[in-house]
Amino acid sequence: MKKRFLVTSALPYVNNVPHLGNLVCVISGDVFTRYLKLKDLPVVSVLGTDEHGTTSEIKAREEGLTPRELVDKYFKIHKEIYKWFQCDYICFGRTSDKVNHETTQHIFKKLYENGYIFEQEVEQPYCEHCEMFLADRFIVGKCPYCGYEKARGDQCDNCGKLLDPKDLIEPKCKFCGNPPIWRKTKHLYLDLEKLQPLIEEWFNKKKEKWTINAVTMTEAMLKNGLKPRAITRDLKWGVKVPLKGYENKVFYSWFDAPIGYISIVRANRDDWKDWWLNPREVELVQFMGKDNIPFHTIMFPGMLLGTKENWTTLDRISANEYLNYEGGKFSKSLNRGIFGDTAMETGISSDIWRFYLMINRPEKTDTNFTWRDLQEKVNNELIGNIGNLFYRVLFFLSRYIGNELIVEPRDIGQRELIKEIDELLENIELKKALRRMLELGLLGNKYFQEQEPWKLVKQDKERAKEIIGNLIGLIRDLSILLWPYMPRAMEELWRMMGLSPQKWSNIGEPLKIRLREIKPLFKKLGEKEIKEYMKRYGGEEMEEKFSRLDLRVAEVLEVRDHPNADKLYILRITLGDQERQLVAGLKTYYKKEELIGKHIIVVVNLKPAMLRGEKSEGMLLAAVHKDKIGLLLAPNSKPGERVFVEDIAYNPAEEITIDEFKEIVLEAKKGKAYYKDKPLKTINEEIIVDRGVEGRIS
Repeated sequence: MKKRFLVTSALPYVNNVPHLGNLVCVISGDVFTRYLKLKDLPVVSVLGTDEHGTTSEIKAREEGLTPRELVDKYFKIHKEIYKWFQCDYICFGRTSDKVNHETTQHIFKKLYENGYIFEQEVEQPYCEHCEMFLADRFIVGKCPYCGYEKARGDQCDNCGKLLDPKDLIEPKCKFCGNPPIWRKTKHLYLDLEKLQPLIEEWFNKKKEKWTINAVTMTEAMLKNGLKPRAITRDLKWGVKVPLKGYENKVFYSWFDAPIGYISIVRANRDDWKDWWLNPREVELVQFMGKDNIPFHTIMFPGMLLGTKENWTTLDRISANEYLNYEGGKFSKSLNRGIFGDTAMETGISSDIWRFYLMINRPEKTDTNFTWRDLQEKVNNELIGNIGNLFYRVLFFLSRYIGNELIVEPRDIGQRELIKEIDELLENIELKKALRRMLELGLLGNKYFQEQEPWKLVKQDKERAKEIIGNLIGLIRDLSILLWPYMPRAMEELWRMMGLSPQKWSNIGEPLKIRLREIKPLFKKLGEKEIKEYMKRYGGEEMEEKFSRLDLRVAEVLEVRDHPNADKLYILRITLGDQERQLVAGLKTYYKKEELIGKHIIVVVNLKPAMLRGEKSEGMLLAAVHKDKIGLLLAPNSKPGERVFVEDIAYNPAEEITIDEFKEIVLEAKKGKAYYKDKPLKTINEEIIVDRGVEGRIS
């Protein structure tokens, strides 16, 4: 380990209220920082708000505020939320601060002087009505991939595809609704292609302690070759460009936002250079969501390397995957999901939220928040295990032995686990470390049950006191380990035990207990309140099950008889980029030659099944009515195109069962296919039902 640690969490956009998914990396950074503090290691932690860019300008217009008024409003909200969640960052700030403007301009000038910035003329959408160039997010239109009517010029929120404004069908200015024209303008670019050798050499030295997703994504980008990236925009809100001819432009927010890490420390500490210009003694550890990886492993390090100054650069990165909400996305506008302000309103303590987000931390794959999972993990794993151990031991001590006890605990099996937990925390495996802490709780509960101190206290009080003393030692050790995760609850436990704030060095040491009022540390989540939360915030009872389907157009290439079934065909189909085999009971209704070349609709994420000895990799859809069957068709769509319903998010499960599919009611009416009276469609057409069959689709 290096002597000192600089810990940063990705700076959330300040144009909205952060949700639980945003809070995962913020709380993760705080947990790791608290672990370092427990060990008395010098650490500076950094958090703040990303305040520039189009998102802030758009939100300001929507709320009738200036960008400055908007970011001031949301900065206050963010700060209150992080404080409520007990995120005790040493340096907290914002990218709109004067110090960040100065630092950004300094780094730009160094890059410019060293030949890593160049000018290029580009065509950019311009709104003649608003008399302004339009950033990608200022343009809306129909997505060319899924048909979503409100796709932005940079991305479609429905299907997730990255877009260019020219990709949009019928693009319009977000503010006035008029179509833009294309006009030439000049912008500055960071020459990442020229910086690649420096970045590549640096990456090969640093990648050993990175999460797999960060290594994989960075390697792929370097292998494909880095391309220059624009660093200026035609906006008014942002850091001004200190170059003649660029007085009316600002830096892209991606450029100044990571520099905010430096500026926030600079604004808070006179010794900021000892941290940010000291790579030999300082280890930089950065926490973020996976969407921020390239900015922290390519762009930001490249910018710092290009200055030729002695900046502290990334040593370790912990990039988590996404946290979803009840199978879908968080949406403030649809009142779907838990945001920082709503978490505060629920009455559920911040310690419980922190516990759940860390035990459910999406470290290697996306994970899903559900109210039922929260209830199960809190009631059974936290309260039923840890809370139960703490309360029963302290209650027993108070009732049968006394309120004061000098303890010289012996190891009852916790030492090896604690050593493993230490290693896991050091390696930022926060979820696994917390799991091991739950094992410590189980160890303590098992020891209590096996030793039966409630019997011993009547026969051999000294032996009972010794057993309780060992458990008190385990509880104290476990509370130290849990403090980074649930600081307020563990501090309350120490208060009840009459202990001063504990450090890592206290683990295993003798201690003296002076019990105060004993009470449960956590409150169970009851059935009534869970159902109320679901109703209020869009829980599993409101989940849109259609979003779990992955429906695609497929072309039938070949049809043959099933060797072991009289009524089944075996179809070979193409989805454009792959071929599959389907088994379907169509022999009574369609001749082979009728099926060849048809563009059918297939559930491609249905769990594969063996039907009479032949594998079926999906299921074709057809309307069924008595003795009639009509296939769902998309004759003018290409194989592989997605079938969707407008205004329903596309969030397919990796795999669904046939029973799950049967819960989704699709119907055929008047030659078309519908879900809840909304037509199924591709980007080109609505899905038709062959032969006009009406009825349930299966």
